[in-house]
Amino acid sequence: MVALKKQRKPADGFILESFLPYRLSLLSNTVSQGISTAYRRDYGLSVTEWRIIAVLGRFPGLTASQITERTAMDKVAVSRAVKKLRHQGLVHRSPHRHDRRRQPMELTADKGRALFEQVVPKALAYERRLLSKLSEEEIEVLSALLTRLQRSAASIDEASA
Repeated sequence: MVALKKQRKPADGFILESFLPYRLSLLSNTVSQGISTAYRRDYGLSVTEWRIIAVLGRFPGLTASQITERTAMDKVAVSRAVKKLRHQGLVHRSPHRHDRRRQPMELTADKGRALFEQVVPKALAYERRLLSKLSEEEIEVLSALLTRLQRSAASIDEASA
C-alpha cells in the first residue's frame, strides 16, 4: 500500500516573524513607543495628540474626519485627543460657513503653534537617529517602497470595502 502524502495546511508554512504586516506593525509600535516617551515626558502629549498637532501644523483647516482619513487613526481616539487638545488651548475649531457638522480646526496661534515649533526639531532629530544606520540611497529606496506599499494597502482596502 502506498503511503499517502500528508497534506500541508496553508498555515504550516506561516512564519510570523517573516510576515510583512507583523514586521511593519512591530516597527511602528517600537518607534511609537520610543518617541511617545519623550512626547509624554516633555510635553504631556500622547502619540495621537502629537500626530494631530503635526497634521494641523502642516495642513491647517482639516476636520476631525479628514484627520482620521489622513492618519489612518481610530475615529474615537482622534475625537478624544481633539477634545483634550481643545481643552488645553492647543487647537481651536471654526464653524463651517455652509455645514454646521464640519468644523475645520487649526492650531491656536499662541500655544498650539509654539508647541508645534518646539516639538518638530525633536521629531526630526529622532528620525535622523532612526535612519542613521541607512545610506542615502537606502533611505530613498525605503521611501519609495513605503509609498508603493501604502498605495497597495489602500487599493486592497478599497477593493474589499
